[in-house]
Amino acid sequence: MRRGRRCAAATLAMTAAAVLGCPGVARAETVADYQRWYLTALRIKQAHRISKGAGVVVAVVDSGVHAAHPDLRGQVLPGHGTNPDSPKDGRTDPDTEVGHGTAMAGIIAARGGGKTHVLGIAPRAKILPVATGPEFTYRDVADGVRWAADHGADVINLSLVATDRNDVERAAIEYAMSKDVVVVAGSGNIEQGITRIDTPASIPGVIAVTGTVKSGKAWSGATHGPEAVLAAPVDKIISPAPPGVTDNGYGLSKGTSDASAIVSGVAALVRAKYPKLSAADVVNRLIRTADDRGPKGRDPEYGFGAVNPVAALTAKVPPVSANPLIAPGPAAGAAAAAPGEGEPAVTFPGGDSEVTWWQGGLCLAVVVAGVGLAVLSARRRRVPVGGYPTIPQQVGPPGYPVPPGHPVAPPGYPVAPPGYQPPPGYHPPAQQAPPGHYPPAGYPPAQQAPPGYYPPPGYPPPPQTRPGWPPPDRETPPGWPPPDRR
Repeated sequence: MRRGRRCAAATLAMTAAAVLGCPGVARAETVADYQRWYLTALRIKQAHRISKGAGVVVAVVDSGVHAAHPDLRGQVLPGHGTNPDSPKDGRTDPDTEVGHGTAMAGIIAARGGGKTHVLGIAPRAKILPVATGPEFTYRDVADGVRWAADHGADVINLSLVATDRNDVERAAIEYAMSKDVVVVAGSGNIEQGITRIDTPASIPGVIAVTGTVKSGKAWSGATHGPEAVLAAPVDKIISPAPPGVTDNGYGLSKGTSDASAIVSGVAALVRAKYPKLSAADVVNRLIRTADDRGPKGRDPEYGFGAVNPVAALTAKVPPVSANPLIAPGPAAGAAAAAPGEGEPAVTFPGGDSEVTWWQGGLCLAVVVAGVGLAVLSARRRRVPVGGYPTIPQQVGPPGYPVPPGHPVAPPGYPVAPPGYQPPPGYHPPAQQAPPGHYPPAGYPPAQQAPPGYYPPPGYPPPPQTRPGWPPPDRETPPGWPPPDRR
């Protein structure tokens, strides 16, 4: 999701020498080394023997895309800017902190490969950049979604999250789905204080994506809930970066932004292989061929399961007449699921209010030197006109505790489906931070903002050094702290 000011995907910036190889380093990781685990887990080599996404257009509603990056040359179509601060054609990326839009585009459709270039999930698909610029509101997102639907998008990737549901964006996404577009969104990241799956991932019909790590288990940093649809890799995903973000033009990331981009890429593979399939059938094929993990059937951590590109391209899947995430239809799950089993539609209330947007998963920056990794936090967020709202807490499914004094869900919020169980290890949201501390009520335990992070109005300025570093499971890397990258 877009970071901070979008729904943050942890971007890890790496020095060119360390990633691309240099003398004097015991073992220099290459781009291929970083890609190997998730491309292998997804069996992308086998999938590419069947489809590479040719002829499919994936819209990336994000900060913009650095079209001149070597791994994206020829991949980026003329696009659209949603406000005066965004690039008019979307083909540059003004996100100088993490290059979020460029990263998502690269994960989806980079044409690299080999040791020193990124290979996207659908390297023959085209990217339609819809730029919202460094600051944006849900109206920018809604405008971008409608524009993409009207300008040839087959898939729309939304690696962003809001802290409230709104009718404007919901109407735009429903419009896109009515134009036969597959819409994919990340579920959100707990480190950003996102405690429930929210807009746009919560909108019925959208593929809400959570994350998995190298072991195949659910990523504990993803926001989980009954709206989860699919899971995809999130750990150390390498992607292109625009000039000024990293020294070598690449970054690593960890967040549901990346998982969303991966699923968007898989959707492009399926649309290229089966060009006559409707968007509803593509969604159905993706969820019916997913690898069921966790509790049997749909669960809050994996949704219907981990995305399986090869199965989605090869399995026999019965057709549907409507998006199975909206209306009753064939049961979602394994490819062998019996046709005709239905699941009720899920609806959510929405209000037309200003919201805070988070971009990407969680913004991290990584510097690789020798054998050490230095992880920098670089979260970014957007604050709407009128101040920073607190996040309303929902009343969770049966068995989910609600902290004392927290507001309940808005009227009409759906109850959990029968048999729904809370995810293992679930804990109540954190209590309100002490006065004068970041973050707002309902967010994880309070900490001072990291260097370069600009807190919302009324919050104290960040300190010069990052308190609490290193985290308990890491040693302080040599040369910490790094120079200020603002």
